[in-house]
Amino acid sequence: MPSLANVLSFFIRLYSVLILIRVILSWVALTGPQPWMGHPVVHRLYRLTDPILRPFRRLIPPVSGLDISPVAALLVLEVVRQVLVALLG
Repeated sequence: MPSLANVLSFFIRLYSVLILIRVILSWVALTGPQPWMGHPVVHRLYRLTDPILRPFRRLIPPVSGLDISPVAALLVLEVVRQVLVALLG
């Protein structure tokens, strides 16, 4: 039976992977118009990751046109994951 710490750790890592996928999709979209950007799965991915990225985007302005808010979000998620695992594990 998985512990609560393991379950939370899994979901935080899964969410981190979703953010990384979104970052990669944003890089690919820079190369030109992509018809898959309107795909329902991509739309759902953006809706899932927006709640965590939006506050970081308000706090961290783009650097030379580059959005570094996902990096900050990933770092905070990792710290939260480690703290939760330490407290619950």
